[in-house]
Amino acid sequence: MFDSPAVANGTVYIGGTLGNTPKQTGVLYAVNARTGKLVWSAPLDNSEIDSSPSVANAVVYIGTDGGTLYAFNARTGARLAAVAGVSGQSSPTVANGMVYSEDQNGVLFALGLGTEATGRHGSP
Repeated sequence: MFDSPAVANGTVYIGGTLGNTPKQTGVLYAVNARTGKLVWSAPLDNSEIDSSPSVANAVVYIGTDGGTLYAFNARTGARLAAVAGVSGQSSPTVANGMVYSEDQNGVLFALGLGTEATGRHGSP
């Protein structure tokens, strides 16, 4: 695990793993920055985490080695979306109401919650 945490509104978001098996399950953790207490945790469908989380507009985004980009409610940990095939080893970036992610083949995706992904090959 080589991801960096994201911090927003007094909460630290960081990925980890659950279990010690050949196929570990990734878990996104939300921890109170002041007290260090766990606020919530969310397992990520039998995939390890491949990126650092990003936080924008009360949503946490994180990608897995299985190629899925997840979106969670930053306060409650409720899963808002899971989009397969749009995550690689880079961390998601959020700008202008869009989430940008690159898959393992170098395809850049621009996503918005409730919309379909559109991909473009090559560098931005």
